[in-house]
Amino acid sequence: MKERPIIYSTPMVKAILEGRKTQTRRVVKPQPNATHDGEPYWFSGGYRAWEYRSTTDVLRKGGNVLPCPYGKPGDRLWVRESGWERPERTAKMMREGADTWPRFAYVADSWSEDDHADFKRWGFKRRPSIHMPRWASRITLEITAVRVERLNDITVADAVAEGALVQREVDQFARVHAISMFSAIWQGINGPGSWAANPWVWVVEFQRVTT
Repeated sequence: MKERPIIYSTPMVKAILEGRKTQTRRVVKPQPNATHDGEPYWFSGGYRAWEYRSTTDVLRKGGNVLPCPYGKPGDRLWVRESGWERPERTAKMMREGADTWPRFAYVADSWSEDDHADFKRWGFKRRPSIHMPRWASRITLEITAVRVERLNDITVADAVAEGALVQREVDQFARVHAISMFSAIWQGINGPGSWAANPWVWVVEFQRVTT
């Protein structure tokens, strides 16, 4: 079993914590040159060098296996999210109640504006998700399945599993709009036109590890 970091935006962290998100889609790099029978493949030196085999959840190159960069079933992902790292506490800070301050304050926990102002005042370091240290991660995910598909092939059920809906139980009208909601989330992260580009993506299914 291997363990790798993975970055999530604050809304997606909340969706994971609420049990609404059990899938993630990430762009395959590099994108394939062509497809055959619906499966992607790559050319290298004029030869068909890479192909996707859904039975093994890997891309192959010249007989050498290239695993999904996020891992295979059974591997784990530790989540990087935005937050504030507490500084070393001084005697004055302790007198002011610093003994109750968390070592790392997660943005997804919806701290108030006054709290954020206090963090700055007391010298907390703002940590964007990409710079979150391993010790601060509170969410570990276990990969349960991996596959490759075109982004626009996402189903309603998968869009819901991506955390597109605010409520876990919603009416059918809301469900049919889940793909549109996920499209908006995708473009908010990847930029205008990224949905229409319809790239090949890794689909990583996971469950949260609890102890």
